[in-house]
Amino acid sequence: MTASLEGKVALITGAASGLGKAIAELYAKNGCAVAIADINQQAADATAAEIKAAGGKAIGIAMDVTDEAAVNAGTDKVVAEFGALDILISNAGVQIINPIDQFAFADWKKMLAIHLDGGFLTTKAALQHMYKGDRGGTVIYMGSVHSHEASKLKSAYVTAKHGLLGLARTLAKEGAAHNVRSHVICPGFVRTPLVEKQIPEQAKELGISEAEVIKNVMLKDTVDGTFTTVEDIAETALFLAAFPSAALTGQSIVVSHGWYMQ
Repeated sequence: MTASLEGKVALITGAASGLGKAIAELYAKNGCAVAIADINQQAADATAAEIKAAGGKAIGIAMDVTDEAAVNAGTDKVVAEFGALDILISNAGVQIINPIDQFAFADWKKMLAIHLDGGFLTTKAALQHMYKGDRGGTVIYMGSVHSHEASKLKSAYVTAKHGLLGLARTLAKEGAAHNVRSHVICPGFVRTPLVEKQIPEQAKELGISEAEVIKNVMLKDTVDGTFTTVEDIAETALFLAAFPSAALTGQSIVVSHGWYMQ
């Protein structure tokens, strides 16, 4: 199968940096019009400008994924600009680490709001357009190996990423009648700004060096001691969005250098 998204429209949250930006850039190279949704309007506009300068179609959208009105307005703006919505990448996320007994309830609620509420709200908004006339589409959630495995200090993150599996699987069953498919991409450790921030945090919390965090915590269970790359994840997102049928739906795709095998 030749991956092509020619004529498709994608809304990608958290797309001004990291995994979301890499997916947006690859989608644009493969003919997709992309909406760069981010809580930082200036960063979203800058990423969209880069994509347009490279010959792609893109717009920046200010979106707080925990705000239903903002999500609905941003999604409607994408459809008004490009005429449709075919792909949603629910990627916006943050990380807060602490042991459970010291985890602030406010931080817990913030984590679940961004990852789980954000996934639900963007999905609900996207389906208003994907369900019309059974047009269909693909919804891809950015999970994690932590959708399947737990790690110390990450109770809220692990809980949220597990929850996305349930949302995606339910959507696969409900959306099939309207030609909507869903998946969860589960990366291992990718050296994004989010992960870079975790290295000194975990070193301090665990009382070990940053090198030890990388070798003995993050990459300990991989087959080759190698970080997953943003390109690995973008290519996976391209494959799933371009797949032509519901033969592949409701799946959790782990991309982790063998850290977790299912």
